[in-house]
Amino acid sequence: MDFRFTEEQLMIQDVARRISREKIAPSAEHHDHTGEFPLENIRTLGENGLMGIEVPAEYGGAGMDPISYVLAMVEIAAADCAHSTIVSVNNSLFCNGILKFGSEEQKQKYVRAIAEGKEIGAFALTEPQSGSDATAMRCKAVRQDDGSFVVNGKKSWITSGPVAKYIVLFAMTDADKGAKGITAFLVDTTKPGFHRGKTEPKLGIRASATCEIEFQDYVVGAEDVLGEEGQGFKIAMGVLDAGRIGIASQAIGVARAAYEATLDYVKERKAFGKPIGAFQMTQAKIADMKCKLDASLLLTLRAAWLKGQDQKFTTEASVAKLTASEAAMWITHQAVQIHGGMGYSKEMALERYFRDAKITEIYEGTSEIQRLVIARNETGLR
Repeated sequence: MDFRFTEEQLMIQDVARRISREKIAPSAEHHDHTGEFPLENIRTLGENGLMGIEVPAEYGGAGMDPISYVLAMVEIAAADCAHSTIVSVNNSLFCNGILKFGSEEQKQKYVRAIAEGKEIGAFALTEPQSGSDATAMRCKAVRQDDGSFVVNGKKSWITSGPVAKYIVLFAMTDADKGAKGITAFLVDTTKPGFHRGKTEPKLGIRASATCEIEFQDYVVGAEDVLGEEGQGFKIAMGVLDAGRIGIASQAIGVARAAYEATLDYVKERKAFGKPIGAFQMTQAKIADMKCKLDASLLLTLRAAWLKGQDQKFTTEASVAKLTASEAAMWITHQAVQIHGGMGYSKEMALERYFRDAKITEIYEGTSEIQRLVIARNETGLR
């Protein structure tokens, strides 16, 4: 087993680290405070291949592997979780499904602009009444005589929804078939019948714009059906498997940032005549942080490696996402506790890390759903 990274993997990690330190980190507090979408930074990431890391060069991407994606995501998330959310959606949820199931025309039309960072993509699965139960969707697409579909319904919690040019949409085309009646579509938000709701005021990842979207007699041509009719649920679940690697990477990044800030603090902060890092209780917390952080990274790299080898990675992605997200929440919690009052102050980035970490336990499958996925795959019981 070789734990060394290739030169190409280290190169893209270095590019992500440089942009994160020079552009993202200095502006993170501003974007968190205002909720302003970081379009300029996203453009820079796109120009450097980071909005389409696994996208082949012929479609405008960097043509790298899943390991490269993990390494880049960790660096971006360590600077600002909101930026990494936008990167994750573009890479994992938008481009990934189209590359796997889309036609050549769809790849050229929809993937290139997103991979190059010229446009923003989104993924529309969740609805107001259906979160974890994705099959309970009410958004409907009705086939017309000419092969097109008319879409009506709402989707909620759409990351990048307020700014997205293109969206991968999932709608019910045959309710009698349940999960097998769901179809995936490619949506251009500039066409009539598409409407955006208000931007959601969130606890964390505030620069990652999120909103509800609505379709009113929106017409999708037959050429914009992704995959085959009725294949939507399969596409969504496959995309989410890959997406969970991205969220695990994001969790590692924000946890690492909190851990590194804490390491510096316990060496400098003194109490009772010595650095607080010399006290056994503090040392125990540091040791546990380090173990959880390393375990999360190795589990995530395992899932990414399996994906890169075209092997099944559903369970491994869920294990990585569950472990990393809960580690991020625990590490940021302990980091705030160690910092005391300063950890609770908005004068430090630590409280932002704490707020941002929470979402990793929720989106792209809650921790509860990850446990179901893992246990069902292990036991074979439903």
